[in-house]
This record gives sequence, structure tokens and C-alpha cells, in this order.
Amino acid sequence: MTIVIRSVWSFSFFLFSAFGLNGRTYAQTSFQGPAHTSAAPAATRASSEVIEINGTTQTFRPIFTVPAEAALAAPVLPNIKDPEARDAQTVCPGYNASNVIRTAHGLVATLTLAGPACNVYGTDIDVLNLTVEYQSADRLAVKIVPAFVDTSNSSQYLLPTNLVHQPTVDADADTTSLTNDLSFVWSNEPTFSFSVYRKSTGDSLLTTTGTKLVFENQFIEFASSLPDHYNLYGLGESIHGFRLGNNFTKTMYAADIGDPIDLNIYGSHPFYLDTRYYEVEDGGDLTLVTSNETNATADYVSYSHGVYNRNAHGQEILLRPNNITWRLLGGSIDLYIYAGPTQPEVTTAFQTSAIGLPAMQQYFTFGYHQCRWGYANWSQLQEVVDSHERFDIPLENIWNQYRDFDNDPIRYGYDEGANFLSNLHASGRHYIPIIDSAIYVPNPENASDAYEVFNNGNSTGSFMTNPDDSLYIGDVWPGYTVFPDWLSRGAGKWWSEEMTAWHDKVAFDGAWIDMSEVSSFCAGSCGSGNITLNPVHPPFGLPGEPGNVIYDYPEGFNLTNATEAAAAASASSSQKTAASPTSSNTDYLRTTPTPGVRNVDYPPYVINNVQGALGSKAVAPNATHEDGTEEYDVHNLFGHGILNATYYALLAAIPGKRPFIIGRSTFAGSGKWAGHWGNHNTLTARSQEAYVWASVADASRTAMRIRYSILPYMYTLFYLAHNTGSTVMRALAWEFPLDPLLANADRQFFLGPALLVTPVLAQGATSVDGVFPGAGKGEVYYDWYTYSPIQASPGQNVTIDAPLGHIPLYLRGGNVIPTQEPALTTRDSRKNPWGVIAALSLEGSASGVLYVDDGESLVQSSTLYVQVRNAHSHPLNETQSFTASNATLYASARGCYVDRNPLANVTVLGVQAGVSKVTLNGVAVESGVSYNETSQALVVTGLRDLTADGAWTQDWSLKWE
Repeated sequence: MTIVIRSVWSFSFFLFSAFGLNGRTYAQTSFQGPAHTSAAPAATRASSEVIEINGTTQTFRPIFTVPAEAALAAPVLPNIKDPEARDAQTVCPGYNASNVIRTAHGLVATLTLAGPACNVYGTDIDVLNLTVEYQSADRLAVKIVPAFVDTSNSSQYLLPTNLVHQPTVDADADTTSLTNDLSFVWSNEPTFSFSVYRKSTGDSLLTTTGTKLVFENQFIEFASSLPDHYNLYGLGESIHGFRLGNNFTKTMYAADIGDPIDLNIYGSHPFYLDTRYYEVEDGGDLTLVTSNETNATADYVSYSHGVYNRNAHGQEILLRPNNITWRLLGGSIDLYIYAGPTQPEVTTAFQTSAIGLPAMQQYFTFGYHQCRWGYANWSQLQEVVDSHERFDIPLENIWNQYRDFDNDPIRYGYDEGANFLSNLHASGRHYIPIIDSAIYVPNPENASDAYEVFNNGNSTGSFMTNPDDSLYIGDVWPGYTVFPDWLSRGAGKWWSEEMTAWHDKVAFDGAWIDMSEVSSFCAGSCGSGNITLNPVHPPFGLPGEPGNVIYDYPEGFNLTNATEAAAAASASSSQKTAASPTSSNTDYLRTTPTPGVRNVDYPPYVINNVQGALGSKAVAPNATHEDGTEEYDVHNLFGHGILNATYYALLAAIPGKRPFIIGRSTFAGSGKWAGHWGNHNTLTARSQEAYVWASVADASRTAMRIRYSILPYMYTLFYLAHNTGSTVMRALAWEFPLDPLLANADRQFFLGPALLVTPVLAQGATSVDGVFPGAGKGEVYYDWYTYSPIQASPGQNVTIDAPLGHIPLYLRGGNVIPTQEPALTTRDSRKNPWGVIAALSLEGSASGVLYVDDGESLVQSSTLYVQVRNAHSHPLNETQSFTASNATLYASARGCYVDRNPLANVTVLGVQAGVSKVTLNGVAVESGVSYNETSQALVVTGLRDLTADGAWTQDWSLKWE
């Protein structure tokens, strides 16, 4: 390609598409002839350049950059940091309850202001309705809403059930609720308060005693006392310790920001788990543990309960040494208390009653995914795919990005893409496009900028508007953009049709949903009246542009490349200094309530939002939906809505297959449609593919070989989660609920019940400390690599060798896990022989489970459920399918799915005596049998011929003696 560039001036603002050339960004104009030579007015003149491409002259101009001022909202000071903030508890009157009426499953009552309205952060609601329902054997609902709600204010208080499911009274609650361990008690002394008790222990789980209920049109506050050193978990999403602690303010307001510690980020999940430990005294009495100091040899029990506040408004939850306080910017109090009393029971009940069970994923989704911001074209993607194979590193999915439902005709042409995708799919790999949450608005003065995706959505009323009914136009990556209205009647159908039409041209395999908080780079509808400037550059420097050069290197790079790291650090420091604004005093905007009127852009109560004002780097709160709902009331649900729409769109585009979606912003219940995603490499940063560094390549091969070998186990865990509500990754405290020493353990985790992972989290470390829960009290663990049992005492922190590239991994005794020989793709792994690892308990038994299906279909025509047991084991259930005992491993299966892969090996750990003979269904295994007296591991590899028709085609028993 021959390119010649000549600078000229032109009046033209007609645009086609932005592209990079020699480090600069250009937009094509519609002007094809000689350049104008007369001077243009200063306000409208744009510098252009004539570019000759293969002999054809075309005119371009530098992209217009949205002014930095367009991104600025008024500065606000969070109330928790404002010395002038008023305390609602001291100035508000609270409520009194009256007209209390018993119902079939609880009670209803009227709550009336107990004194003059305070109107501290909004307009007080004079009369409220209280509803209490014992909805099931383990769930109690407490709801408080305004007494008078109609179409004019319903969105301010009532979260529609079609957006977020609302638990209701179970069909059998007439009988099951009678056994509910929860008890609701209320009082009017001195004003209305309520308490929820656990009857079996007498503990108060939730009590507003000693506080006042505040309920205004833009501010709701209620609080509950908690015991000292309480153990609360949940309230996502933020980067914070697993146990939340007692000095933390959790803000829930979906924000476009990556990794601030302790502040709000992408998602909102207003649920917490509360676990309380009790020391068992000699006489059997229970004493609540209210200290972090416990005895490793004492006996304890625990009780857990869950609390879900079904509210999607912006909010804060304040955790303090002895209480928890909710502060909500609207909505209602819609509480659901789950009795448990164990974490698995709470988690399952919460999912099955409120948010749904997690989506069952396709098998390939558990393979390795590769993505970065900045892959230039199909050829570069192919190079990345080929390099993974060349370096013997598994690769399952390659990711890429352009504007929604469209491809760059130069870099990602459809014909070349069809060839790339055909080869990719033939190799057993998959392609996932990034789909942003904003839709580009084409320049109306340039026919070549036409974008039918926008036209189709606009004609069906699928986009949010301003209060005056004009299109709300913000700014995201493509330029000035509009935003789908997931509350409208047309958006879902339009989204599905665009997805299907695009899939006909680009055979993608899933969707990555990005920017779905929903993010906008400017404050307000900055694109209104400006779309003739499209495409535009964001109001900040992109990575690699002057002032935003990426100098980052991997952590610890300075240890091996000191000179280069020092130069990069110096340049980075200089860049930051040059960009630092001069200090000045900030005048914060404070607003006061206007009776009966809401200020949605700057509400009187200011939550501690990481971005500042609610409309900063987000669609403005006054953006309006088709039904009149303001974005203020549903901001936290945009990500939820787009995931729902994408799920059904993928069902239409790729019929019969489970939709694979990962979304950035989520709400409680989003998991029934999609997963959640984390990080990716940025534009212009040093390449970070696994094969770039030899040490990383080695570590990646080792780690991925383990991962791919245990994919059958992981897939089974997800199947159980999808069907029963069990968890995949598990906290140590969840697997060992009788040990309060584990209450704050968040540097290790269990993968299912069988695998204990102790990752190295400190840069440059060659060892890591870890505990082995239950050691010395009947539990045994085996090293994944050596098969040797671990020696540890109760509560002991063991120092574990962890050289570079080594992940400490342990099999927990009493478990059996299925394995499969790994390959470079999950497709090829699924064609390989099977394996079984049985890690015997100290009593010599073990159990497990394997689920097999075709790995992709939404509805399975056949499945296989494999069971292994011994003659003396208890009857099998969904979580005990492999079982070993009495020197025998029994396997049986049910289901019609046919898998012809043979059984390659069986490994039994913890075999106490030497082995002289091994039989499979009574037939001696003549070769491939070894027993290690040091590790006490029995390895049997000579099984392929004996299971040539398939490992699970017939039942079998493996016996050793």
C-alpha cells in the first residue's frame, strides 16, 4: 500500500470512520476534489490532510476531541466526609405503628410519622405500609413502602418484579412456615422498631431497636445493632477483604472504574451473610464468640443467616463496630432474612427464592481466554492463535472489539474474518467479540457514515431520551452515542435482531458486554447538537497518546531489568507531574430538599461514589426511559438489563446452544444469564500473552495442564451449582464452619469440596503460609504433585515451598475427582482418556461425582451421571457419586449419553499397606501397577484395554490387595 500525506485546509466536517495512521487519528471527509484555499472562519475551520492511497486521493481531518470540561460534573462531598452533614437520627421523628392486623402468614400495619417532618435529605413520607411474611420454612420478609403509590411515583419506590424477581410466599407455606426458626417482634417504644430473632438460640439477627426509621422520597435510613467482632460477608462489588470488617462504608452505585480499593466499582449486590460462632461449654451451653481470639483445641458450632435488601437505588451500607446502617437514595425497604443455619443452606435458599441459579456454561468456556485492547487486525489475531500453539500453551478463546454489530472494513473485513473464523473453529477454538453498551450516532451530514444499527434502534424507540423527549446523546468509545432503554418495548427485539444479523456475517461464539454501568465519558447529553462532529475523540488521552504513555512493566521487573525499569519509572513520574493539576480550594455543591420535588442529578444526600456526582462518567440521572422512569431509579440495573437482552439475543442468533456471556456491570440475579469479567491488557502496553516470557510460558503450561486435566471436575461443580445452588469456589470457613479461626481466611480457597488452593500472592516470594483446616481433627490432605500426605496440627500455619511457577494444590481426603488427559483445547481434551483420583480419608473412604453431557446444548437429549461407591457405603446422592472404601473403588453410571473414551488410570492416595494385586471387575491388571511406600500412593495405568468401549459404558469395581 502506498500512502502520501499532504496538509491542507478544508471547510468539510463530513466524516466516515476514524482510523490510526502514523500515530495520528483521522476521519475521512466526503470531499474528494481539490482542497479549498480560502481561509475558513476560525470557529469552523478544520485542518485536513489529503491522503493518497494506491493512487486514489482522499481527504481527511484530525478527529475532534470532546473538551475536557464536558466531562466535569459539579464537585460534591460525600455526607460521610462532610462536617456540615446533618444526622437524620437526631433530627427526624421516626414512625409509630398502628392498625396492626394478623394475616395468614404474618401481619400488616400502618406506620405514621411520630412528629413533625424533618425533610432532612428529601420529603418525608407521612404514611407507610408494613408487611411481614413468613414465606417459607427458612425465609422471613419485611417490607416497608409508601401507603400511597401510583403511576406518578411508583418507580421511586417499587422495584418492578419484571426487572428484579421478588420472593413471594411459597405454595406450601401454610405448613412449612410453622417450622420457621425466625421470629418477628415490633415495638413503638419510643418509636417504631422491629427485631428478628433466631428462636433456637435466642439471638437477635436484625434489630432496629434504639434507632429511628427515616423514609423520604430521596433518602431512607434504618440500622441494626451487631455483636462485637461480627463476621459479615458479601455486599458486592468492591475490592475489599473477604470478611467486611467493622469500619467500612460500602457504596452501591455502578461505576466505570477498574480497581480502587474499598470503593464502588461495577456491580451492586445488596446481600450479606452473617456467621456467628459459639463455644460449646462442658455442659453443652453455647457462648457467643465476640472476640477474634479463639482456641484451636476448643469445640465450636456456628450459625449463619443471610439478609437481602431488594433495592436497586444508589445506596450506602455503613459497617461500624457495633451496627450496620443502610442509607438509600430511593426505593423501599424490601428485606428477606434467610435462617440457614449453614452457609450452604443460606446460599441455596437465596438463589432459589430470589436471584435464580447460575447459568450452565458451555464446556469450552472453562478453557483459556486471550484478550487485549489493541489487536490490529485479523492477521494479528491469527498470529496470537498460532503462537499459543507453537509454544504448546492451551488457547480456547480469542477476543476482539469494534463498534457494536459492525466490523471495520479495513482491519476486520468480513471476507477475511470468515476465513479466520473457519480456521479457528476447525482448530476447536472460539471467538468472542466485545459489545459496548452505547450505540454510535452517525453523522447526518455524511451519507457514508450511515449506521443501520442506530437507525433501526431509533425507529423502534429503543434509546433513552432527555426529559424533553430528545435523544440522550453521551460520549463513549465510538464517539457521540445513544444508550439502549431496557425498559422500552422495542429494545429487546431490536437488540436480538442486530445480534442475529451480525452473527450471519461474523460467526462469533458468545458476547463480552462492556461499559454497562452504564458509562459515558461526558456529563449530561453532551452530544446533543454536536453529532455533525462525529466521530469524536474522548475528552482524555488514550493509552499511548502524549500525556498517557504506558510505562507499566510486570511487577518485579525491576529485579531483573533494573536499568530499563528505572528509566520507565522516571518517565512515568515526569508524565504524572506534568499532568498534575495545580492545587486549589474546592467549593462543593450542596443541595437542600424542595418539598415534593426530587433533585435527581444532585440529591441532597451525597453517597460516597468513587466518581463523585451521580452523573460523572455515567449517563445522567435525569435520562428518561420510555415509561417515564428516570435513570436515577434504575442506574444500577442497566448492566442487568443488557445481560438479560443479550441472553435472549444469543438464543436467537445461535439457537440451541447455551449463551456464553460475561458482563462488566451486574446486579443480584445477573448470574442466571451471564458470568462476570475482570481485566485485560490495555492499548499500547507491552504484550502480555503467556508466551512472551519464558518463565511465564513455563508456569502457564504447568498451571493449564492441571486446569485442563481437572475440567471434568470443574464442569461437574458448575452443573451442581446450576442445579442445586451449591458453590464452586468456597471459603475455608464455609467448608469448615466449626472453626472460628478461619472466619477471616481469604488467602486460600477450596475448589469444590476436594481441592485446596494456596496461591502465592506476594511478588517474588518463594514460599507461602497456609493452613490445612481440620488437620489433627480427622482431616488429611495430599500434595497434588507428590501424592504425599501433609503433616499439620490444628490451626497451624504451615510454610509451603512455592518456587516460581508452582501453585500449591492439595487433595482433601475423602474425595474422588475425575480427570481427563489435557490437550491444547477443551474439544481435544474431551476426546482423551479418563482418569480417577481417589484421596482416601483417614478411615479409608472417599466419594465424588462426575457429570457428562455434550458440553453445549441448552436442552440435553442425553446425559451421563457417573457414580463410584463401595459395598459398605451409604446410599448415593447428587454429591456422592464416586466412593472408595475397603480397598475397592466401585463405579456405576446412569444416563444415555455415550462416551467412548477409555479409562487410562486410577490413582488412590492414602493406601496404608503394600499392594500385590489389582483387579478390574475380577480381571487382573497385569501391567501398569505401582505402589509408593513413602507416599502411600497406588497408581494403576494399565486399564485402557480393559475399558476400550468407554470408561463408563459398564459398571466396574477396582480392587487392590
